[in-house]
Amino acid sequence: FNWGAVAVDPNRQVMFAMPVYLAFTSKMIPRPDKYARVVTKEGGDVFNENFGAPYAAKMGAFLSPLGLPCQAPPWGYVAGVDLTTGKTIYKHVNGTVRDLSPIPLPFKMGVPGIGGPIITKGGVAFLSGTLDYYVRGYDLKTGKEIWHDRLPAGGQATPSSYLGSDGRQYLIVVAGGHGSTGTAAGDSIIAYALPKAG
Repeated sequence: FNWGAVAVDPNRQVMFAMPVYLAFTSKMIPRPDKYARVVTKEGGDVFNENFGAPYAAKMGAFLSPLGLPCQAPPWGYVAGVDLTTGKTIYKHVNGTVRDLSPIPLPFKMGVPGIGGPIITKGGVAFLSGTLDYYVRGYDLKTGKEIWHDRLPAGGQATPSSYLGSDGRQYLIVVAGGHGSTGTAAGDSIIAYALPKAG
């Protein structure tokens, strides 16, 4: 697997991750001076410019001239690993191409993502980093999706959770997009209340 960030449940001894199978290319580009933009446009993000260094890095997915990945899907999964044995206990295709194709069809083909998962004490893993605009909840034992909600923009960040003064657990998701993935930018912070215990 090409692992992104992972979450570990120390009591259940399970690691939950979002493996990605998508080739990327990196090209070092000499810069004319230490602060000239080489790989980004003026007014936009400055990812990989490496200001002050002699080279910028042009990075991206390994795509055909038509803009399609040069390898067959699936490109992204969710996976669980038993930490007592080191064995993968499940691996499921994760995410749709709804927000990646010109025609927004929700085909579940497995998409890459940025951002890691979190795990609740109740055994639910949450992930919002896929390139489609969803936050999802998974049963940690099986990896099966048990809940999802549509986000207004890319959620390429790790969710967060807290216990409210009302005793309920809340899930927080930032839907801000990410310049290097091509997802829509946004400025939403969304809170979800988990069901009350008992």
